[in-house]
Amino acid sequence: MPRSAHRSRPEATPYVDLTRAEWSALRAKTPLTLSAEEVEQLRGLGDVIDLDEVRDIYLPLSRLLNLYVGAANGLRGALNTFLGEQGSQSGTPFVIGVAGSVAVGKSTVARLLRALLSRWPEHPRVELVTTDGFLLPTRELQARGLISRKGFPESYDRRALTRFVADIKAGKDEVTAPVYSHLIYDIVPDEKLTVRRPDILIVEGLNVLQPALPGKDGRTRVGLADYFDFSVYVDARTEDIERWYLSRFRKLRRTAFQDPSSYFRRYTQVSEEESLDYARTMWRTVNKPNLVENIAPTRGRATLVVRKGPDHKVQRLSLRKL
Repeated sequence: MPRSAHRSRPEATPYVDLTRAEWSALRAKTPLTLSAEEVEQLRGLGDVIDLDEVRDIYLPLSRLLNLYVGAANGLRGALNTFLGEQGSQSGTPFVIGVAGSVAVGKSTVARLLRALLSRWPEHPRVELVTTDGFLLPTRELQARGLISRKGFPESYDRRALTRFVADIKAGKDEVTAPVYSHLIYDIVPDEKLTVRRPDILIVEGLNVLQPALPGKDGRTRVGLADYFDFSVYVDARTEDIERWYLSRFRKLRRTAFQDPSSYFRRYTQVSEEESLDYARTMWRTVNKPNLVENIAPTRGRATLVVRKGPDHKVQRLSLRKL
């Protein structure tokens, strides 16, 4: 038997892997439309995104997404022509999901994409919604015994979240969502976010790529991710994310937690080491299990996986080609 017959075949994958340099080259001539000051305002606490990162990573992604939006509109037009419904689905929003662990930087990614995509003339109306607004209120979480599972899939009103995105996708003139406050760590009573027929909707959250659960009748239902036209998973090593999480907690303790209205103000009244013990416990008992059990397993459902190194800089990317 020839020696080559013993060689193992490379594992089949639906992704093409790209280095940072290879990805950056795909920017082509896409202009940089953000200033250093704007990037500073958009990045999250502890994130290190700068103009170089925007130029190398997020401009190529902006270009790719612009191509996707155009292709989706063309495909929709072809389908309408086939059905004899020309113009009936014009303006259907393009929906992007952004997923990843707490503290990995997905909120910054979502805000950057909103800013960059809104500057393309083809789709100036870009809205961003986080799934935090669909967390069950604290009182409800306590009643269900889920307060220690906050952020896990079962802590959200998944039906309301899916209906919200479905209504936007269907082209409803106005769709409202609850508002969550990280200051009070709860849903804000009587406050709503209104979304009015966007060109693009970005949905950012921990578990947005979760598949739909079967109904009580055992039948498969439509889930949130089924409405996505494109999805991004922000990835990093678990030990790096833990370090970023603790670093962010330290900074919040010196800033936002000082507010008298802050749910976490009590952690400014004890020593830094005591407060960090709490943060480590939260990571070990809530955030890490949620990442390992629920978030990371959805990585393979993403259109694009963005992999960060220990310094928060993107090192590699995997783009779904099949």
